[in-house]
Amino acid sequence: MVQETTVLGIESSCDDTAAAVLRLRDGRAEVLSSVVATQDKLHEAYGGVVPEIAARAHAEKLDLATEDALNEANVDLAELDAIAVTAGPGLIGGVLAGVQFAKGLSVGAGLPLVGVNHLAGHALTARMTDDVVYPFVVLLVSGGHCQLLLVEGPESYTRLGSTIDDAPGEAFDKVARSLSLTQPGGPSIEHEAHSGNADRFQFPRPLLDQPNCNMSFSGLKTAVLRERDRVMDGDALRIGDRADLCASFQKAVADVLAEKSRRALGAAQEAAPITTFAVAGGVAANTEIRDRLEQVASEAGVRFVAPPLKYCTDNAAMIAYAGAELFALGHRDGPTLSARPRWPLDTASQALVGGGRKGPKS
Repeated sequence: MVQETTVLGIESSCDDTAAAVLRLRDGRAEVLSSVVATQDKLHEAYGGVVPEIAARAHAEKLDLATEDALNEANVDLAELDAIAVTAGPGLIGGVLAGVQFAKGLSVGAGLPLVGVNHLAGHALTARMTDDVVYPFVVLLVSGGHCQLLLVEGPESYTRLGSTIDDAPGEAFDKVARSLSLTQPGGPSIEHEAHSGNADRFQFPRPLLDQPNCNMSFSGLKTAVLRERDRVMDGDALRIGDRADLCASFQKAVADVLAEKSRRALGAAQEAAPITTFAVAGGVAANTEIRDRLEQVASEAGVRFVAPPLKYCTDNAAMIAYAGAELFALGHRDGPTLSARPRWPLDTASQALVGGGRKGPKS
C-alpha cells in the first residue's frame, strides 16, 4: 500500500515570507508548490534586515502566500495531513508571526501542527531533493548560520564544527557594504570577483592553524576593510581594486570552508559509514564555494549534493519536508508551541559564543 503524506509548510524566520505544499509518497518528496515573497525592497534603504519591518510584513503576507501555495498545488486544506511551521531559530518577531498564523490555521482546519527547526529544514534539504540516505554530513552555510553537522536522522544531529562569530553570509554582506556594493552581498561580491585577481591580497584564513572544525570570519572581514583603506585613492575605490578585493575575500572564505569540511568529513567517516556530503543555505549558491566543496567530496570518495539554488535560500518546501519526516515519527504540536529565537540542533554540545547581525547563532 502506498503511504502518502501531504504537508503545508510555512517559513518566516528572517525576511522571506514563504509557503509550500509538499507530498511525501513512500519516502520520496514531490514539491507541489513553493511560494516566496521577498522583502528586499522594504529593507533596501537600511542596508540590512530590520526586524520590526520584517515582522510586520510577515503578518501581512502569510495568508496571501499560503493561499497562493495551495492554489498553485491545486490542494484544499481538507486534503492536507498536517501543517509544518518554522518555530525557530530566527528573528523572533518573524518566527512568532508564522507560529501564530499556523496555530490559527491548524485549529480552524482541524489539522495537526508540527513545529520545525529552521536549521533542520536546511540540513534535510538534500534528502528532499536527492533522496540522500542517513547518515550524511552537511555544511549549513548562510547569512545567520555556519555549521558542519553529522545527520543521522530527523532528530539526530551532531555538530562537528561551527563559526565562533560571524557567519559567512553575514561577512559577505558586511564586506559588500564596505565596498559600496548592493545587498545581499553574496551575489554582488561573486559578480565583482569574476573580473578580479584572487591572489592579489593575501587575506588570513582564520583558525586553520587549529585542528578542530570551528571557523571564524570576523577577522577576515576586518582585513578586507583595512586593505580597502590602504588602496583607496582619496575617497574613491578603483573598480579594479574592488574586483581584486572581492576575489581575494571570496577565495579566503572558500579555502576555510573547504579545509574545515575536509576535516569534518574525515572525522565523521571514522565514526560512521558516510557516503554523502551535502551543502545547504544561501551561501551554497556561490559557484566558487560549491566547486571547492565538490572537490573535497571527490577527494574523500563520497557523493556531493548541492540542492537547486531555489532551495538554498530560505523556503517553505524544506520546512514542509522536515515536518513530514517528524510527522511520520509521531510528532504533534498544539497551542503551546512557542517561537524560539535560539534552537540548537545539537543539544548535547556546548553552545559557541556569538550573535551576528542576522540573529543569534545556534
